[in-house]
Amino acid sequence: MSAFWEGTLAGYGIAIPVGAIAILIVDMGLRRGFGLGFMAGAGAATADLVYASLAALAGGVLAVALAPFALALRVTSALVLLFLGGYGLWRVRRSAGAGATQPVSIQSHGRTFSQFLGLTLLNPLTIAYFSALILARDASATTTTWQRVAFVVGAGLASLSWQTLLAGLGALGHQRMSPRFQLLASVVGNLVVIGLGARILLNLLAP
Repeated sequence: MSAFWEGTLAGYGIAIPVGAIAILIVDMGLRRGFGLGFMAGAGAATADLVYASLAALAGGVLAVALAPFALALRVTSALVLLFLGGYGLWRVRRSAGAGATQPVSIQSHGRTFSQFLGLTLLNPLTIAYFSALILARDASATTTTWQRVAFVVGAGLASLSWQTLLAGLGALGHQRMSPRFQLLASVVGNLVVIGLGARILLNLLAP
């Protein structure tokens, strides 16, 4: 199998499992439409591309270097998820009270991209995932620079395609669901995000 297709499978492997990022991307598309949903997905996919690139360059070394900070990164990630979920619920309540959503400014696209890029970068397990795959390839075959580049490109395109699909699904709901159902779906999504953040903290506190 070529390095590109191995990277593609790896990209889908890290992107497809449903987690907080996926839920937030769908919620963004549901509330704000495909444009901002796509920017959210692009931010997440860019983070996957960054980690895949780092793993291709020096995955084993970086994985060891990040190990001492794994606990701090997990706690930070959990707190960010709790904040985003709580803020999302507050925003839904405000929108329901106002009877309409706030207009989207042009700068919102850049902020959305940066927000999802930063949030996805908080997950150090991504680089460990790509590092393990690349090191496994090295054990069975000589990996050239172009093979590593093909692997990274495949992973990045796979992640972007999946995140775009999530944004599209959210945007479809934005067009076809009633405003009341959109608010309900957003409430459920933000509660799930809060639950995921709380689960991270509980797992860290468990003996």
